[in-house]
Amino acid sequence: MAKPIDIPTTLSRLVKPYCIAKGKGFRLKQIDPGDTSGLAIDQASADFLLKQGVERMAELQEMLYAEGRWALLVIFQAMDAAGKDSAIKHVMSGLNPQGCDVHSFRTPVGEELRHDYMWRCLRFLPERGRIGIFNRSYYEEVLAVRVHPEFLAGQRLPPELTGKDIWQQRFVDINNLELYLSRNGIRVCKFFLHVSKAEQKQRLLDRLERRDKHWKFSPDDVPERERWPDYMAAYEDMIRRTATMDAPWHVVPADNKWFTRLVVAAAVIQALEALNLGYPKVDARLGRQIAAARRRLARE
Repeated sequence: MAKPIDIPTTLSRLVKPYCIAKGKGFRLKQIDPGDTSGLAIDQASADFLLKQGVERMAELQEMLYAEGRWALLVIFQAMDAAGKDSAIKHVMSGLNPQGCDVHSFRTPVGEELRHDYMWRCLRFLPERGRIGIFNRSYYEEVLAVRVHPEFLAGQRLPPELTGKDIWQQRFVDINNLELYLSRNGIRVCKFFLHVSKAEQKQRLLDRLERRDKHWKFSPDDVPERERWPDYMAAYEDMIRRTATMDAPWHVVPADNKWFTRLVVAAAVIQALEALNLGYPKVDARLGRQIAAARRRLARE
């Protein structure tokens, strides 16, 4: 039996080292993908801590839903095999499906390419009282599209709009969008799962060696590794340009999945607690109706 852990203190201290609210001067090398923040616990203790975090998250989600004033948008970005699906599965496992939606965004096709680059994501923004989870997002437009110029060509933009300033313009667009969301009651919580190239290699090999993991493998996984330096430069610039007080980035060490999940859970809890959520107060009239209904049921 894992011994009791100070849940609030342990979880809250996991967030600060990895929360980037001011991007200027940030470098990916500042955060070690294998870091565990000095947390020396066994697997049973890690599982126990995550379980407690998930339970707290579920309590906050219920208040979010009942109050119906705020929404939370959780964004995951990462290289392949960094653990996005795993984090969503394990950290969000205790949430009520009625108040939570998960959307995955792959390479845009068809109708998506006939619209502006944010259109397909904006369609799925969470409504008040709900949590929306984006597995990849509009940030792909300054990541994959930046690394692969052919993707940008496929968007068929007027040539005069695809000059050398396009990435800076998109950073401005994204910052303005997230400020707009925050001003309209949608809190944005962003995660970059920072996996090392060596750990990614091992996870990709595991996919190839296990039949039950073959479905996760994409023929593009291995060639994309050859572009690792380009992706790291794109991620670093993305974080530097779009980490703000309204929508900070959490650059989470991802070589140890148990630790990644704890940090994600802690950051989501912190984001929800910052909303000062509570159950709607009952007015005097409804209070009298509740009392009358209780007496009526008691007489049956």
